[in-house]
Amino acid sequence: MKLLTFAVPCYNSQDYMGRCIESLLPGGDEVEILIIDDGSSDLTGDMADKYQEKYPGIIRAIHQENGGHGEAVNTGIKNATGLYFKVVDSDDRVDESAYMQVLEKLREVTGGDEVLDMMLCNFVYDKEGAKRKKIMHYESSVPVEEIVSWDDTKHFRKGRYILMHSVIYRTKLLRKCGMELPSHTFYVDNIYVFEPLPYVKSIYYLPVNFYRYYIGREDQSVNESVMISRIDQQIKVTKLMIDYFRDTKIENRKLKKYMRNYLEIMMVISSIFLIKAGDAESLAKKKQLWEYLRSKDVQTYFLIRHSVVGETINLPGKGGRKICTGGYKIAQMLVGFN
Repeated sequence: MKLLTFAVPCYNSQDYMGRCIESLLPGGDEVEILIIDDGSSDLTGDMADKYQEKYPGIIRAIHQENGGHGEAVNTGIKNATGLYFKVVDSDDRVDESAYMQVLEKLREVTGGDEVLDMMLCNFVYDKEGAKRKKIMHYESSVPVEEIVSWDDTKHFRKGRYILMHSVIYRTKLLRKCGMELPSHTFYVDNIYVFEPLPYVKSIYYLPVNFYRYYIGREDQSVNESVMISRIDQQIKVTKLMIDYFRDTKIENRKLKKYMRNYLEIMMVISSIFLIKAGDAESLAKKKQLWEYLRSKDVQTYFLIRHSVVGETINLPGKGGRKICTGGYKIAQMLVGFN
């Protein structure tokens, strides 16, 4: 059995997937790299096969009909043989020095008495052309370099959330929680880091800059214009998360608060891009989304709607919408996303 499985979803990734895969190879025989060719029409599938031929026992090429990022992740989870599982998008990469420390710690915990459900590491917003690279770290939220529970965590301040780039899950936990990401849907990485959390009992934070999250392609799903054009996908994901939060028993108080705050940021992101779209249809969709939350979970609606962020995002009229978009631009400059 492998120590760590990497799933690399690839769709027409021939121009950049090599850099990603090469960054994962230093793990050697302790890791497996699943290159999941999601119905590509370029040379992605051929490149995956060549990597498998060159690195048998480490790389597996899996070809499937196009199902989107979520279906590729589902395939990765089903085929993984590693004790732990991490998704690395084909235009991103990992830092080798941090990588070695991650493997060392995973090796250590697998031989210990405690079962580790989730490891967190830092990630870097590797934005094209940016001189200053923003690093997402968690020292203020999670004790450093010790196995802890949700009870030991501190407040996750706004914007300091667990994202796909920062998380490594225990593979059996992902299978146990029964998560099935929707096909042909963007932004499902939010579901990926949300649904398994009630099953997580043990957390380890290793404060190394492991994941390099590339931002800069014009067709990238987090590109602002692309997000506006795909806003229905964002709304779909947000609604699925609302339903999951309502239907799932979350016993730990701190975890429940964290997940509710994550829902809040999902509502804000959807609302911001509907406001930026600016047409009557989009503004109507924004109203409908908030009504959906209220119809599904009145308590959560009340807590989110009447928070500072909830009040701000729902300021009335053109002036209110201008304040919202101005706040978004400030956050964009400070964090470096999009």
